[in-house]
Amino acid sequence: MAHRSQIEITGSLGHKLAAKLELPAGTPRGYAIFAHCFACSKDQFATARISRQLVQLGVGVLRFDFTGLGFSEGDFSDTTFSSNIDDLHAAAEWMISRGMAPTLAIGHSLGGSAVLAASGKLETVKAFVTIGSPSCAKHVAENFGPHIDKIREEGQAEIQLGGRSITIKKQFLDDVEDARVIEAVREMKRPLLVMHSPIDQTVGIENANDLFLAAKHPKSFVSLDDSDHLLTNREDAQYVAGVIASWATHYALTARMDKASVEPVNGQEPVIVEETKRGKYENWVVAGDYRGIADEPLSFGGDGAGPTPYQYLSGALGACTSITMRMYADRKGWPVDKLSVSVSHEKIKTEDDSSPMDVFSREISIYGDLDEVQRSKMLEIADKCPVHRTLHKVSAVRTTEST
Repeated sequence: MAHRSQIEITGSLGHKLAAKLELPAGTPRGYAIFAHCFACSKDQFATARISRQLVQLGVGVLRFDFTGLGFSEGDFSDTTFSSNIDDLHAAAEWMISRGMAPTLAIGHSLGGSAVLAASGKLETVKAFVTIGSPSCAKHVAENFGPHIDKIREEGQAEIQLGGRSITIKKQFLDDVEDARVIEAVREMKRPLLVMHSPIDQTVGIENANDLFLAAKHPKSFVSLDDSDHLLTNREDAQYVAGVIASWATHYALTARMDKASVEPVNGQEPVIVEETKRGKYENWVVAGDYRGIADEPLSFGGDGAGPTPYQYLSGALGACTSITMRMYADRKGWPVDKLSVSVSHEKIKTEDDSSPMDVFSREISIYGDLDEVQRSKMLEIADKCPVHRTLHKVSAVRTTEST
């Protein structure tokens, strides 16, 4: 099971920063540091959900409240964008001192801008991720609206942000205007993943374009489609975490697999399954460049971290069915818009009360303007998929011990 601990870190202004360190069971694949959005906290739902999902995928994650926010000490009005960068550096140094040097840095909204601006100080970080982040730190000043003139004239002003009142001082405005986020991106020369919603009403999609163009290769962009800026939909946060973990495996996280000694069989690379050493039954499943997790549910003593072996088998049947039907429809030129296959598995007692029989129930949805004859033929073709045929045959499993 994952381990979670509350810790304190001395921030850039000498105050204690409240932080959460979450570690997976077993040896982590790597460590990430996560910077939350402007005037939010480490416990803001997107930050918490993404962090916890990354932990489920084997990554140790540190998230913390910037000075004066959440449960951290200090007065937020005394902070600047530069002090946020220094807080990030202090948190990274804390991780390094405990043998958990961060290799991945993630930032949401202005936290992403801070992560990029701090890249020169985050020497152990091998790859960076931004989520809905502005390409210019002074973008945050747009949230201050008509208060900007008052801040400049009187030195500070109270503004309403996220349903609460916060004090913004002139030093903050001056500092964000001097911030050089794009310049830092051009200079960091490390992998960058930019994630942004094209309908983000808080930070426009043009910011993602600016960051992506400024970055050197390797760089990637992932559209978050209909997500909102704060990723309030749970599924969106889970998707973001999954993409980050998969992408970062190439640059900042270990795959926890030694594939060098595995020889191809009949020209095909075998699927490798190896214990993660997290939880009781959790295993890595590696097929080419794909990496997934297999586990048992809580009711069977597992952690429910991934599909069960029978769910993988059901997925193989469903995927093979869909692919076979698609090939046939395309060859015939039939107007099949989409195919969907639902597969469930159960064991049923036989009449002679011998060992139970495995039964896979398959429900197929065919979307498109097909007549009844065509639909009947499509269902007939489903039974000809190779995995279906394999399950109907008596298969042989040859077992040897590797040397």
